[in-house]
Amino acid sequence: MEEKFSFEENMAELNKIVAELEKGDIPLEKAVELYGRGVELSAVCKKQLSEAKIKITEVDGNLPSEK
Repeated sequence: MEEKFSFEENMAELNKIVAELEKGDIPLEKAVELYGRGVELSAVCKKQLSEAKIKITEVDGNLPSEK
């Protein structure tokens, strides 16, 4: 699954899911559905962070070192 949303948008949706699950007053089927979506979003966010880290590392590696 490839998400086309920004990291911030994905995190906002993930936070909404967490808040809804923490309420505890939703039917089990809905909770399982939300949990699954949360796991998907978590994986997408982790991938986005990893890609950002790689870009930062590449930029740092291309900068001239100071002596």
